[in-house]
Order: sequence, then C-alpha cells, then structure tokens
Amino acid sequence: MKVLIVGGVAGGASTAARLRRMSEKDEIIIFEKSGFISYANCGLPYYLGGTITKRDKLVVTKPELFRDRFNIDVRVRSEVISIDRENKRIQVKNLQEQATYYESYDKLVLSPGAMPRKLNVEGEDLEGIFNLRNLEDTIEIDDYIVDKDPARAVVVGGGFIGVEMAENLKDRGLQVSIVEFAPQVLSFLDSEIVIDVHKAITDEGIGLNLGVGVASFSRQADFSPIDVHLTDGRSIEAEIVIVAAGVVPDNRLADACGLESGIGNSIGVDDVFTTSDPNIFAVGDAISVKQMQSETEVLVPLAGPANRQGRQVATLLSGNTLINESSARIVQGSSVVKVFDLTAASTGLNERQLKKMGTKYLKTYIFPASHATYYPNATNMTMKMLFGEDGRIFGVQAVGYDGVEKRVDVAATAMRLGATVYDLQNLELCYAPPYSSAKDPVNMLGFTAANILKGDVKVFYPEEVDALIENGAYFLDTRTTIETDLGMIDGATCIPVDELRGAIDRLPKDRPIYVYCQVGLRGYIASRMLSQNGFDVYNLSGGYRLYNNMLTAGLTSMNSGETIRELPISNTTSSEVQSEATDSAETVTQVDATGLSCPGPIMKTAGAINAGSVGDVFEISSTDPAFGTDVYAWAGRTGNTVLGVTKEKGIICVKIKKGTHDAAENETLKAANPTEDHDKTIVVFSGDLDKAIASFIIANGAAAMGRKVTMFFTFWGLNVLRRPEKVSVAKSFIEKMFGRMMPRGTKKLGISKMNMAGMGSIMIRSVMKKKNIQSLEQLIDMARQSNIRLLACQMSMDVMGIKQEELIDGVELAGVATYLAEAETSDTNLFI
Repeated sequence: MKVLIVGGVAGGASTAARLRRMSEKDEIIIFEKSGFISYANCGLPYYLGGTITKRDKLVVTKPELFRDRFNIDVRVRSEVISIDRENKRIQVKNLQEQATYYESYDKLVLSPGAMPRKLNVEGEDLEGIFNLRNLEDTIEIDDYIVDKDPARAVVVGGGFIGVEMAENLKDRGLQVSIVEFAPQVLSFLDSEIVIDVHKAITDEGIGLNLGVGVASFSRQADFSPIDVHLTDGRSIEAEIVIVAAGVVPDNRLADACGLESGIGNSIGVDDVFTTSDPNIFAVGDAISVKQMQSETEVLVPLAGPANRQGRQVATLLSGNTLINESSARIVQGSSVVKVFDLTAASTGLNERQLKKMGTKYLKTYIFPASHATYYPNATNMTMKMLFGEDGRIFGVQAVGYDGVEKRVDVAATAMRLGATVYDLQNLELCYAPPYSSAKDPVNMLGFTAANILKGDVKVFYPEEVDALIENGAYFLDTRTTIETDLGMIDGATCIPVDELRGAIDRLPKDRPIYVYCQVGLRGYIASRMLSQNGFDVYNLSGGYRLYNNMLTAGLTSMNSGETIRELPISNTTSSEVQSEATDSAETVTQVDATGLSCPGPIMKTAGAINAGSVGDVFEISSTDPAFGTDVYAWAGRTGNTVLGVTKEKGIICVKIKKGTHDAAENETLKAANPTEDHDKTIVVFSGDLDKAIASFIIANGAAAMGRKVTMFFTFWGLNVLRRPEKVSVAKSFIEKMFGRMMPRGTKKLGISKMNMAGMGSIMIRSVMKKKNIQSLEQLIDMARQSNIRLLACQMSMDVMGIKQEELIDGVELAGVATYLAEAETSDTNLFI
C-alpha cells in the first residue's frame, strides 16, 4: 500500500512513524512545505527568548533519521497544491526547483495544520509585523531582532502564543505590550482564575490592553516605529509587532477538491478520521474533535491530540482496529502555560462553556499549598473545580508556582476514567513533605465538593455578595482582627472562629448567616459549628481572598448563571467598612527580623533604614504578630512610607521606602508644626476592678466628646481583656502557673482597697447596679462600639504567658512603638 502524508509536523510525523512500526511493506512519503519536519512548535517562543539557545534543539526528528531508521521518503520544501480524488493522485510543487509533478496514492492523510488568523486591517503587511507559526517564522523574527535591535514590541493576542511571546520578548530585553480584544488573556481559564495571571504579567512591566483590538497599522517613514492604532482611539508605538490572534484550520486543499467541511471551516471527518472520501484521512489542527463531557464539535489546536490522532490513523491504515472507535476523537482540552514564574493549567470545561450549554453546575475553590507547609518554600495555588449534582467532574483549573500541572493532570486522568468527586477523596497519591501534603490538593477538591453535595455545608459565591449586601444579608467574618484590617465585606460582623462557640448567643437565628474567612476553611468549620446549633448557614467558597480579588478586578457583579439552589435573603441594615490599599515596589534590601519579639523588629527595621539612603526600598520579614501594626505607626512618625504588608504562613513581610527625614529630623518638624489633635491615650497597667472601671469611664467619656482614644493594656492590665472561659492553648509550665494565679476575665478582678477575699468586688458591683452605673463589661462593650482602640502589649503577653486566643474580641496586638506613636499625637496621656 502506498500512503502519502501531507504535513510533517505533529499529526503527520506521528502517522508515518507509527505506520512504519506497524507495517514494514507499505510505501510512505511525507510532503512538508517548510524545510523542517517534526519540530517543536510549542518551543518556538522559548528560542526567541533565549531559553532554548540552539535552533537544532527545536527539531525533534530530522528528515535523514526518518529515511534511515524508518525507511520513509521525506520531501521537505514540497508543497502539495492540489488533490485529484478521481485518479487518486496529488500535485506537488518542488519549492527549490519550482517544478511540479504528480504522485499517486492508495491512501492519503492530510495533516496541514492551522493558519494564523489574519486581522484584515490596513498596514498588516508592513515590515516588522510577523506571525509565529513555524520554525521559518521563528528564524525570521530572530534575525529581525538581531538586525534591527528593536526596543519596543506589541503582541496582538493573549492566547498561548501571545502570552508566551510577551514573556520571551521581555526576557529578550524589549518593552512589551499585549493587545487582546477579549476582556482577559488565556480564554481557557475563567475570569476570576485568570486574575493572578494578569497580575503576573503586569508585575513584569508588560502593558496589558484588554477589551480592545487593532484598528490599523501605519508608519510615517521607512525607518520610523510602527504605530499600532487601537479600536479605542489610542496608539502604541513599537519597532516589532507579533500577531498571535489565534489560528484557523487550513482546509484549502480539502475544500478545493470537494471534501466536506466541519465546523469553523475545518476538514470534516468521522469518528475514525475518515473524510467524505474513504481513501482520505485527516488529523491535527485542521479537523474538529469532540469535547468529552458535551460531545460537541470543537476546535482544539494542540500538539497532544494531534499526536494521538496520528497514531490512531496509522493503526487503522495497517489493518488493525481501535479499542474504542467512538472515543478516538474525544478530547478534554487539557492545557498548561508558563507565565514567567507562574503556571496556569486547565482540563475539561470552564464556567463560560457550561453556561452556554445551559448545564447546571456547582463549583468549589481551594487555595492549597504545593507541599507540606513545614517544609521550606511551600507556595499556594488557586484551584477551581466545576461539577454536577451527580458528582461528575466537568472541569478543573489551577494557577500557582509549583505542582500546578501535576494536580490538573491527576484530575484529567480521573475525568477520562469516569471518576467522580467522591473518587477524588480516595485517591492514594504520592506523599512526602517536599512534594505534597498528606491530603493532596486533588483530595481537597474532592473533600470540598463532596461536602457540598452531601449537604455538610451550603455555599455561596463571590459574585453573589453584592446582591446579598444590597438585600441586607448578615455576614459573619471568622478571621482574626489582624486580618480584618486588610478589609471586610461591607456590614460584616467579625467573630474569629476560635471564639465563635462563646459568642453564639450574639448571632441571629431568624435569618440566614453568610460566613466567610480568608480562603474558606475556617468558614467551613464555623458553618458546621453553627448549623449543628440550629442556624441556617452558608459558607463563601474561595473566601475573602477570592472575593477581594474579584472586587478589585470588577468581577463581583457578574451573572452567576444557572445555579442549583437559591439563597434566602432577609432585609437588615448594613454598615460600611473601608479596606486599606497598598502599593508595591521592588525590594532593594532584605532585612530578616524573624524570631525577634517586640521591640526587636522595630529596632532592626530602624537600624537598617537609618543606614540607607532616601528612596531605598527595604523588605522586612518578621514573625512578631504585632509588627504589622507597629510598622505603620513607626513609619508614620519617622517619615518613611509603608508600600505594602503581606502575611503568609506566619511571616509578615513589610515593604518600606525610606523617606526624606529620619527620627531626629522628625522631632524638629514636630516642634515647628505642633499638633492640634485632642487625642487621648491611657496606659492600663493595673488589673484592679475599680481602676479598670475608671479607665473605661474616662475613655468612653472622651469618645463621647469625639476624641480618638487608645488604651494600651500592659502587664496586670492584660487581665482586664482576658476571656472569662478557659481557652485550650499550648503553654509552658511557667505560663500555666501564671495563668492559674491571674484572674480570668473582668468578673474575677479584685479591687485595690477593701477587697476582703472577693467580697469587695461583689459589693462595688452591687452598688454600681443600684446607682444605674454601667458594669465594667458594659463599659468595655461601649468602648468597642465607640471604636476605642484596645491594644494588648505583645511583650507583656509573652512574659506572662497570655495567648491571643485568650483575649476578648476587638483587641489588637501591639508594641511600644504603636503606643508611643499614639501618645505623641495626644494632648492627654494617663497611666492607671
């Protein structure tokens, strides 16, 4: 049998190699228009960026190897220009000799691939504007960069090639801008998942122009820059332009000879890749395939499916049958892309596709670590899974820095084998601290999805929050107060999850409660706790982190599409909570202050910054919980600027830019500009009941006069802030002894005079009640409602063995720098 193959890259080369392994007797000829066969199309951008340094590394198999090892006749620079189906022959043009000839066939395999999509705009053919599709294009672009030394580049298109080209041109030293007509890059990801990708791109200094297209190209003179005119009226100048606006199937030969077409002008084939002519087969980017879950016809121009299709056609040509012919053309669309240090991967359907199909679905978000967090350098990834009521997995997406594609590959395998979310829970995957956690992220996807399906937790999603706020829903924030300083959902009540059992009576039972935490785990714990106490509870899937990301990106009001359940709403009044925004800057100097307690981190920060120059940027790492609060106060008083604060795995990282004056100069400035503030600061040193009452009476009185009040509790004064109930926390022997000897909570406090073994406290409380004077507990509640700042001295807590979990709600951990900063702007400072 004589088999001719048109196209010698992924599908064509795979067909030829597999067919020879199956049959030694067949005559096999490959015709390839370019000068190369079986080259690494996906590696082309990385050659241009310099990661792949030698061109020959891109050639997987050379023509000589096919001839010598496989006895296959490879004819490069040979363009097939027509097909004569009646006489079963093709017409070939030898591009080197510019001569044509005919070659007969018994079977013909078409693997022409896809063509770059044309923009069809004025100036598209100007010098310096390129498409990237094959190795010749790559060499031409590389030569142009070497010869012209362009400084600026515009990449048109934000798909795989566009994003990879932007990264590699940036690595090549060019200033790069992306122009993408869609509202996002990488359309295989959902809009909330691609947020991290957008940030990775812009953080590298690449201009990201979304939702805008190219109107035309122009150049004023032969050697002047190219003007890229956008559809919104703007223009971008560049010395080189890469058009990567997608591809379309190359069906020119098939169409000219009368073969039936498929979707998108692809070459029409059946389930075993046979065209409308039984002697002609087609594979690769030129044909359509069936999406696994929907079985709809789609175009998936990826190397993996093309190579598989080539092997399958070779099996059929050799007279063998496929194990399952009906699934031969099935694809999931599994894909992965590198975006600088970030990896984005996906398999199956995304949410937009499910909405378009009208399929009901649920979803779950998780933010797992790449490996055990106690092993160094664990990083978090963002994962999303879409699934049905029956547990069927529709799709999985993930973005992160390490182990991303591994998890998506596991999900892709599970989906191919028909596994459900319940099966994901039971997958036994490799575990060792450097590689994973005992509960792998794939297991966690299964756990969270199964919890939803079994009714263990009811969920709501970030895009539903805005409507819930408008309808006055009750939101419960279960994060710590330090975390809430970074922002909250409007009108939310904060009760940390570890304090929730003692505060259940504060929650309404007559309406739903919408719980959230940072990523969803503590919210789930709170939901289970509250639902078993008779509350109607919903947990925010993805937590505040995802909501805040979507809020920043303007995605929280998007239509959530088909949902499986409706959320009940009750009307109430909501208050507004302002969140603090930070900027970012490049780090110049690293300062390690981990392991130091207050005031150690501040002292080390001051020493490093005082030794630097104005404009220098420092990144300070600290494990002191109070540092994130202290550093703002310290920077404000010393003329430095906090550029950003992040916290991960217990390490607080603060970026500070050195300002125009140091602490000594600041004192001069203060003297020249005396404060007009009337703030009040109170140091509460005593743990006596009567002194604590006096402190809060003064504080509430000042707050009623509109003054800003800060109360700094240190040493014995910390007992005023202790919870009355016993909190289970790990303590040393000395810390346990301190805990037993000190009063737990306000009702155990004694008075400074006539305590009489506790009778004095009972008497004074009785008198206060008869005189209609608020109790200490009521005074503390009033103080919190009046936004009086309650600071607990971190150093005193360490000395006395008091843990944050033992303190009442609304208390901030702070150090001496925070207190002194407040005292300096006060006209009254009391020590009680």
